[in-house]
Order: sequence, then structure tokens, then C-alpha cells
Amino acid sequence: MKLSERVRPISWLKSHAAEIVRDFEENRSPLIVTQNGEAKMVVMDIRTYEEQLETMAFLKLINMGKKEISEGKFQSVENFFTDLEKEG
Repeated sequence: MKLSERVRPISWLKSHAAEIVRDFEENRSPLIVTQNGEAKMVVMDIRTYEEQLETMAFLKLINMGKKEISEGKFQSVENFFTDLEKEG
């Protein structure tokens, strides 16, 4: 579903809260809420929100790893296990 199909004014949000909750049970697409014709917020179901938080955290970890690799802050797998055995 296109986001443009899920745009509602804030006045509609106020009077259709129960309907919105029911709709999220069937359709996990976010709802764009406008005020005075301007997009002001996004409403989404909790599962989608949690999934997005997890995805963002994972992407941050990937970017941190890429940065460390580009800065040469890594070691080979062989060296890692050799160091690990020395500590154990």
C-alpha cells in the first residue's frame, strides 16, 4: 500500500481511534497524520515500530564494523582464536 493512501487529518485521528487500532491488526502500514495540510506525525503498530528499532540498531552495528575495518582496527580470524587460546 502506498503511503499516500494512508494520510489522514488530525481531526479524523481523534474521532476514529478505535478504528485505527482495529485497522492495524489487519494492515501494518503506517498512518501519516496531517495538521493544517502538513504531515506532522506517523502512527504505526507496535510490532512494526519494534522491528524498525531492531533494524536501526543492527545497521548501526554494521556501520561501526565497516568503520573499524576501514581504519584497520581488526584482526584475522586465526589471530583472534590464537589470542583467545592464550587468554584461556
